[in-house]
Amino acid sequence: MGDWSCDVAPSRRHVPPPTISARRRAGTHSKSLSHFLLRLRCAWRGADPNARRPDPAYICPASPTPLQKTKRGSASRSAPAKGSEAKLPFPSQHASGLCYTAIAHVPGRAGSRRSGVAMAAARKSAGVLALFDVDGTLTAPRKAATPEMLQFVKELREHVTVGVVGGSDLVKISEQLGKSVITDYDYCFSENGLVAHKNSELIGTQSLKSFLGDDKLKEFINFTLHYIADLDIPIKRGTFLEFRSGMINVSPIGRNCSQEERDEFEKYDKVHNIRLKMVSKLREKFAHFNLTFSIGGQISFDVFPQGWDKTYCLRYLEEFQQIHFFGDKTYKGGNDYEIFESDRTVGHTVTSPDDTALQCRSLFMSK
Repeated sequence: MGDWSCDVAPSRRHVPPPTISARRRAGTHSKSLSHFLLRLRCAWRGADPNARRPDPAYICPASPTPLQKTKRGSASRSAPAKGSEAKLPFPSQHASGLCYTAIAHVPGRAGSRRSGVAMAAARKSAGVLALFDVDGTLTAPRKAATPEMLQFVKELREHVTVGVVGGSDLVKISEQLGKSVITDYDYCFSENGLVAHKNSELIGTQSLKSFLGDDKLKEFINFTLHYIADLDIPIKRGTFLEFRSGMINVSPIGRNCSQEERDEFEKYDKVHNIRLKMVSKLREKFAHFNLTFSIGGQISFDVFPQGWDKTYCLRYLEEFQQIHFFGDKTYKGGNDYEIFESDRTVGHTVTSPDDTALQCRSLFMSK
């Protein structure tokens, strides 16, 4: 019997050839027709018509590459040598759910989703992570990421592992980076990593309430609200304190202000140092609480126990030899300062989302 191979992709469903007894029961004409159909079916699948089962050690005649044993539909294929003609392997074993797939590329045939993921992972620089701040780095402050930035992140993930770390809770980060943020990034750290996700799965949480206790929290909140009540600034709105899982966010103007009012307060604060003076007073008053005060964004600052800054997320990243961190507030007192200065990271200061993309393309995507 000749070599009945073809370049046509096999059907996923294996239809076994007619049995010998069935052929014997047929007449002469039926026997010839059945044999012809058998040969045609085997040619379609690249099989030997006389073979009952595929041989695991089979090697495609046109390629010296052995077959790879994989789960159904998850074959990994690589390009054949130049000038060789890729041929398809035997059909799968229906009973076991396994197939023997030649590691050969058939032009014009799309690989399976799983093999595509595996190929993308292989292209990534092993042990390298690009870790991003949110406000001022991936987005304008408290604004949604542009379609161009979202597409850039997808492209970057083909080269390196990508993570995001922000001081806001997951709800606010999702408003800026999309509801699928925990799947769009390999790592997603909200509240500085006190709520941590890896590959869309929750891998760790920490609670400020259980760490400080209600008595200390009440003392801090009461003093802070009294301070804001006596503060003389052009406007005040609402939600001056926001209690999160791992921190307290304090806003002298109130988080309910409009975007225009945010912009105006940011300008006012740069001249009068409202937040800086308030942080100095709170740091002095509650020195025995061992708290960290981190100014970020346009209108507020975060309060959390020492060590609960953005370096907190690094405990989940021990597997990486290089962690490149990108942030805009990398100066002392900024909420990116500690992780920017950490010995575990290579720090990069950025001025805008466009600058972030420009630096990353130069570092990771120009090779």
